[in-house]
Amino acid sequence: MASRMKWRGAASGRLTLEERRAVRLLIIEGVPRREIGERVGISVRSIERIVADAGGMAPTARSAKTDALTATEREDILIGCQTGKSFRAIAEQLGRPHTTISREVNRNGGRVNYQAWRAGRDAEARARRPKPVKLETNLALRAYVIAGLNKKWSPEEIAGRLRVDHCDDAEMQVSHETIYRWLYVHCERELKAELLKAMRSPRPARTPHRRVTNLGRRTFEPEQLVKNRPIDIDERIVPGHWEGDLICGTQNRSAIATLVERTTLFTVLVQTGVRHDAHTVREQIRHQIAGLPAQLWLSLTWDQGPEMAEHAKFSVDTGIDVYFCDPHSPWQRGLNENTNGLLRQYFPKGTDLSVHSQDWLDHVAAELNDRPRKTLGYRKPAEAFDALVH
Repeated sequence: MASRMKWRGAASGRLTLEERRAVRLLIIEGVPRREIGERVGISVRSIERIVADAGGMAPTARSAKTDALTATEREDILIGCQTGKSFRAIAEQLGRPHTTISREVNRNGGRVNYQAWRAGRDAEARARRPKPVKLETNLALRAYVIAGLNKKWSPEEIAGRLRVDHCDDAEMQVSHETIYRWLYVHCERELKAELLKAMRSPRPARTPHRRVTNLGRRTFEPEQLVKNRPIDIDERIVPGHWEGDLICGTQNRSAIATLVERTTLFTVLVQTGVRHDAHTVREQIRHQIAGLPAQLWLSLTWDQGPEMAEHAKFSVDTGIDVYFCDPHSPWQRGLNENTNGLLRQYFPKGTDLSVHSQDWLDHVAAELNDRPRKTLGYRKPAEAFDALVH
């Protein structure tokens, strides 16, 4: 029966406002698209068009007007006004706040001139009327958000940093959801395309498992496993404990070593070139960290990849203890995994990473360290790290 149903299309404009609201409410509830189509009587493709109109943003219960008065309730209000009932009596009958009834009647002609059909028509017109967007009316706020997006900050990081930089100015604060909605729904097409390029996961609408190579024959002691680290490392009580990994280029022929300090999220990048064997990784990391304060290099946690096979010599040369995650457990160095995800904005998968100079890697690390982070209360890693050094 359903297969012979004549589906109506959203693009043709034949859907009523109530039907569109029904679709949006079912999306909020998490109902599958096909089931929504069967309930409302439209195709899945039409449902996707309704979602696309909102830039992929999930509608909220408030925006969908779940508390709007129905046509039947407006008729009851009209009868109540004509029979001389008080607003409180009408509200009690309908199970509504009395302020809802008084506001409905007073904004639609008062007791004498209230008409249910006209009130419903005007309410729909008000619902369709475009509302001012904060990021369109506040040019200073808009400029701050655009600058943050161009620096590859996420909307959540921008919103958090605004609360740090403008803690006493509510007009210069905005939620990350508002930023997303402005970007995907209200932003001009050319500007949207430009800003999406800087996003960590650029998508036309808003809607990692690494393979860890085992060392084979274990070259470290059981006490070097991550579960046996001192408690002050696990709880990030003392600074100077780092997490490390490689991000690899096309066909694993090039790599960059990434190091993240667990307390401050300060990042160091190391170019290993086309060779990322154990000897090269050890030498390049040792050389790169030589200029940083020794008291802030106490331990390094890595996965069980072959690039750390010379960890014993690395510890002797640097005095840094090395710990290893369990096989296939990247979450045990979650800060580093998250940082690697951010770095893919600069170094996409499937590209040759050996073409980037160490100077460019230092520049990228500086940008990342200047990025407000939620874990730090939207302070920047550079600020937190400098506080330790000085």
